[in-house]
Amino acid sequence: MSALRFTLVFGALLLAGCRQDMEDQPRYDPLEASNQFADGTSARTPVTGTVARDADLSPTPDRIPSPVTIELLQRGQQRFDIFCSPCHGRTGDGHGMIVQRGFPAPPSYHQDALRKASDRHFYDVITNGYGAMYSYAARVPPRDRWAIVAYIRALQYSRDAPVAELPQTVSARLEEMP
Repeated sequence: MSALRFTLVFGALLLAGCRQDMEDQPRYDPLEASNQFADGTSARTPVTGTVARDADLSPTPDRIPSPVTIELLQRGQQRFDIFCSPCHGRTGDGHGMIVQRGFPAPPSYHQDALRKASDRHFYDVITNGYGAMYSYAARVPPRDRWAIVAYIRALQYSRDAPVAELPQTVSARLEEMP
């Protein structure tokens, strides 16, 4: 019995000796004022050129980097409808619900300047924002950005397809129209 008592007493003394210095140390909350530094802040400004841990440092291609498949276009349509159509409209004409509520209209994807723009242009605008449009980099992953670009190209093609490239049945119907 005395060995058990000795073990319990020794264990209790051992546990009583543990300290929680790491847990109880003084610290500052983010953006809390401090007299530690001359500017009165507790945090330091990141060094110029600092890159976020999750930043994608791979080079961005100029064209859609994967084959344009029906699955890619469907994913692009889904993402476009969620993130882009409130401003750009479901057809890309720039007349979305936000515009109907009084916000400025974005440009139509069907104007010549945007039909001639590179795929990279659309990808960069989604990533970094442009004009009144803010960045979607935190909301739309790169693969989905390229899917949206592919869908924008499909929208553009739907209004500006060369007649020579249309299926025979469609071009025949166009010729029958007054």
